[in-house]
Amino acid sequence: MTEVDLFISTQRIKVLNADSQETMMDHPLRTISYIADIGNIVVLMARRRMPRPDSQENVEASDPGQESKRQYKMICHVFESEDAQLIAQSIGQAFSVAYQEFLRANGINPEDLSQKEFSDLLNTQDMYNDDLIHFSKSENCKDVFVEKSKGEILGVVIVESGWGSILPTVIIANMMHAGPAERSGKLNIGDQIMSLNGTSLVGLPLSTCQSIIKGLKNQCGIKLNIVRCPPVTTVLIRRPDLRYQLGFSVQNGIICSLMRGGIAERGGVRVGHRIIEINSQSVVATPHEKIVHILSNAVGEIHMKTMPAAMYRLLTAQEQPVYI
Repeated sequence: MTEVDLFISTQRIKVLNADSQETMMDHPLRTISYIADIGNIVVLMARRRMPRPDSQENVEASDPGQESKRQYKMICHVFESEDAQLIAQSIGQAFSVAYQEFLRANGINPEDLSQKEFSDLLNTQDMYNDDLIHFSKSENCKDVFVEKSKGEILGVVIVESGWGSILPTVIIANMMHAGPAERSGKLNIGDQIMSLNGTSLVGLPLSTCQSIIKGLKNQCGIKLNIVRCPPVTTVLIRRPDLRYQLGFSVQNGIICSLMRGGIAERGGVRVGHRIIEINSQSVVATPHEKIVHILSNAVGEIHMKTMPAAMYRLLTAQEQPVYI
């Protein structure tokens, strides 16, 4: 185990090797998507752009629209410390101070909104996204048996449900025409897969879930436990006025970070989802700056429709499906 020094500011989080002082991790604060302390463990997740081939640089530089198609990956860091709770709180405070600086820059005095007021608001908020109710209804939970030939793939594309889901798992984003999944007539785009042949997929990385499905290629049938879900997620955020922090960030229409326990998470916002509508207004072709402006100035009940960004790219033919 490597001993490290941790530096936290309103701009970034850096981790240095305690002996060599070599930088081991350096993330802008805005890219931090998740932070939690579990006993002596601190879990931190950050969003990072995937490197792109040099051959694409000139093409993408001349086409700003390509920026929204850039691929990202989530990086998970795990630290062990007796001060785990203090570290998580310090990172949370860094977000709070950064937000106060944002408010001041926009002419709002953050002292007008006390921490107690914000805590009182959170304590009165319900889980408006109704995930808990939806998942607990027996009529939404199904055991499905899909027959197929030995050596035949299931014929689906799966994507992550997104950070912030009540039960993080994978979603059916596409089905191969005339493939076993589509032929069965029992599966729909948007269905969340809880288990395959008795193996739970809840909480597993996407690549692991894909490997499990691929490993069933030689089976003559697959039993899936699914939860019926529409492909579009409905979000309801209740924000009394502009002094209250929404608690998530967006880049080119994609939600890239989420404040744990905030009004956005309680309203059903999920990291990795593409915003489709805000208050019944389509934003699929809306520039990033305008989406930020709409959200920054939205108060009261904020209704949004979102779906996993990967699913959106498939449905809009921005990407070709790779079936498994």
